[in-house]
Amino acid sequence: MRRGPFGTALAVAAALALAACGGGGGGSSSTTTTTTTTTTSSPYAAPGTDSLSTADVQQIVAQAVGEAKARGTPGVIAVTDRVGNVLAVYTMTGARATATIRPGPGGNLDAQGVVAPAAAAAISKAITGAYLSSAGQAFSTRTASMIVQQNFPPSPAAVGLPSGPLFGVQFSSLPCSDLTARFNAAGGAAAFIGPKRSPLGLAADPGGFPLYKNGTLVGGVGVMSDGDYGFDPDISNIDNDDEENVALAATNGFSAPATITADNVSLNGTTLRYSDATTATLKVSPATATPFANLPAGTGSLTPVNGYYAGGSVLAGQVYGQEGSGVRAATTAEFSQPGGYVLTNGAGQNRYPPRAGSDAADVSAPLTAAEVTALLEEAFKVMAHSRGAIRQPANSTAQMSIAVTDTHGVILGVVRAPDASVFGTDVSVQKARTAAFFSNPAAATDLSGDPSADVRGFVQNVRTFFPDPTALNGKTAFSVRSIGNLSRPQFPDGQVGRPNGPLSRPISQWSIFSTGLQSALIITNLGQHLNFVTGASPTDTAPRCSFLPDAAAGQNRLQNGLQIFPGGMPIYRSGKLVGAIGVSGDGVDQDDMVAFLGVFNASSRVSIGEADTSIRADQLLVGPAPAQRLLYVNCPFAPFLDTSDQNVCQGK
Repeated sequence: MRRGPFGTALAVAAALALAACGGGGGGSSSTTTTTTTTTTSSPYAAPGTDSLSTADVQQIVAQAVGEAKARGTPGVIAVTDRVGNVLAVYTMTGARATATIRPGPGGNLDAQGVVAPAAAAAISKAITGAYLSSAGQAFSTRTASMIVQQNFPPSPAAVGLPSGPLFGVQFSSLPCSDLTARFNAAGGAAAFIGPKRSPLGLAADPGGFPLYKNGTLVGGVGVMSDGDYGFDPDISNIDNDDEENVALAATNGFSAPATITADNVSLNGTTLRYSDATTATLKVSPATATPFANLPAGTGSLTPVNGYYAGGSVLAGQVYGQEGSGVRAATTAEFSQPGGYVLTNGAGQNRYPPRAGSDAADVSAPLTAAEVTALLEEAFKVMAHSRGAIRQPANSTAQMSIAVTDTHGVILGVVRAPDASVFGTDVSVQKARTAAFFSNPAAATDLSGDPSADVRGFVQNVRTFFPDPTALNGKTAFSVRSIGNLSRPQFPDGQVGRPNGPLSRPISQWSIFSTGLQSALIITNLGQHLNFVTGASPTDTAPRCSFLPDAAAGQNRLQNGLQIFPGGMPIYRSGKLVGAIGVSGDGVDQDDMVAFLGVFNASSRVSIGEADTSIRADQLLVGPAPAQRLLYVNCPFAPFLDTSDQNVCQGK
């Protein structure tokens, strides 16, 4: 098994989606379209127009400095806007320059034990606070820690329980992603478009919070001071974490509305955690902090970070939802459904308008632009009538990101709800690519063509586990839920004493920083990027994750990485794989449903559809005796706000 370039390499964790109850998936084919009501007005309110000013960012930094000084824990403080632009990185005198990604239980595999710049960790925490949140829910990096570990809720008493609902999301918004934007020191119209990449993916280390103004999500703050970039493995106690207290102090005047913080969300009987720090645990009142302009000489300085921040001055954030942020309302010419938002290049152009598939060399009848449009529209309609799983207040309309890709992994279209959490944008593309990749006849060939023996070994792992010497040759349609089943460190998920799934590390070696194939694919990219951030290399990692062989010139099938929590479905035409759809943002079962019904409903308009039930992964019994049936789709029992439909995925 491979070790990362630094003696291991990257990332950490975050984000949530609720696993609601209910059913459906196998069943016989049907031509009945699930009921969704078409509306002519948007089901969503437009995002607020508040943003962080330079004075706001200065106040946030100054408040963090005041608490850090009172605790004697100098650190690095990072502030971002909602789409990930870094507005300040302030390094206090005496702060540790580096942070070590927490070592693993069975040797430092993948990102375990990697030494990264402390600024990279602080930025990742700030981005996580911003990306996992919205006007309907506020999630911190402590929340993220709860929902990405091998048991939910994480604690010694939870051994035997399934994994967190966003298991694997930490490996998203990666610095190698082709969807996430990069810092542009030259300025211009594209300088501030998002979503921006995160240096360590999403974080699960407490000390990162979202920032709000007048109830509008405007950014995030992250603090790194103790040198340990980790997670909380035991929620049965209350921590007194210096980084979390300093970050909480920073949010004074910019805190999340109390009605939407994660501790208002209950998942399978467990209330999520937002912060173990409170105003009562702070050493000093943030209101008495020395203003930024009056900080004494020697307190610290604004410091540049290669690839993220030029240093020297505090910046103002972008107004989310407007052109300069990289996310804005779609015109009716760009997307016909009311309430749709698109990614933009900062100069008025949609980055991912519906387009035809690029894979005519492999697919006799690739997806057409009209078919991509139908897929996006039908999935959006399902979403716009669905009950969100995590948004507050209860019974709010779901908001997600939706993406379609072809069999080469080329992005054919992306659309979002206006207030969908930003993390879901990159994840929706990851999910589509993951479903298309593993359902593709070239899956085993591509993995076998990776330069890493570690990556290549996962092909044999799968074939032994099934057992099937020709597995991953396109004969099975894999959803992302199916791939997630195979990516758990215990199979079935959480069952003590069972072996790991074939795409996972064994439980004795597993951590959120070393998940298996997911982390093995991108660890070299992470090492390249951290070398660039530290200045050890003048060259950054390319905007393409993994070193899989090209499906076409300059394009591999997993260009922004692999994702392993539900919400991605392959798409077929006359039994032939032609692409996939990915959905992310408001509950894993909701993600599954919107993707699945989006394809099913589009099949009444255009000549594409679901995989035939005979080839779906839920027809397979796999693993050591007693063999277990894989899952394909799991939909909420009664998911819609405007109908009483139940079992909405059954028989389709």
